[in-house]
Amino acid sequence: MLTRPDEAAGERPFNNLLRRLNSADFALIEPYLTATDGNPNDLLYNPGDDVEIVHFPCGPSLASYMVPNEDGRDVETILIGREGAVGGIVSQGFLPAYTRIMVKFAGPFMRLPVSKLDAAKSKSRTLSNVFARYADCMLAQIFQSTACNAIHSIEQRTAKWIISAMERTDGEEVVPLTHEQLATLLGVGRSYTSRVIQTFKAEGILETRRGSILVRNPDALRVRSCLCNEAVKNHFEEVLRGVYPDPEKGN
Repeated sequence: MLTRPDEAAGERPFNNLLRRLNSADFALIEPYLTATDGNPNDLLYNPGDDVEIVHFPCGPSLASYMVPNEDGRDVETILIGREGAVGGIVSQGFLPAYTRIMVKFAGPFMRLPVSKLDAAKSKSRTLSNVFARYADCMLAQIFQSTACNAIHSIEQRTAKWIISAMERTDGEEVVPLTHEQLATLLGVGRSYTSRVIQTFKAEGILETRRGSILVRNPDALRVRSCLCNEAVKNHFEEVLRGVYPDPEKGN
């Protein structure tokens, strides 16, 4: 049975996955949760590192999975915000990290030892079920990202990533993304990203500031985007209703 959030969830850290747990399940892990602040480019895991800590982004914080390549570049695969967690979600015991996981946007994180999460899962089927469902949603993001990279234009993907970042940062119109960071998200050279950004600027869709992007016309940006974000959100709603960030609903 899928556990449902209760009234006490509002008093918890601003992470929707933690708030999705019922009171009994949250009590199993609450004593072991510790708060920390993440800064941009903080390294959480390198490939091969033992995964001993689960990191829960809170509020506008974002983490990203990056796959190193033989040419020395890292290609970003998915962003994780307050809808989820990174590290040790489905593992039993310490396993090596496959990707590089870094903080993308600064903000608060909650940390939980993997061993404590595993122990809690063994005591509660409902808690284990929530994390299994989240793992399914995260896998859906990876599948969708793979398909998106294969069939959609750089312009569509640029719009998608900016919208995705906006949704996870409380719908703010100022998104702390640089051209270089966007290029990493897209897996292309900075010059390609700059050309797309210049096109969007000429159309009045956005402006650039030092270290950030100001979205002037979110509706026009959505028109230019592919529908990959919507596909992921729809899957979240089917599997873990209310967990994917929706600033209009205050979650």
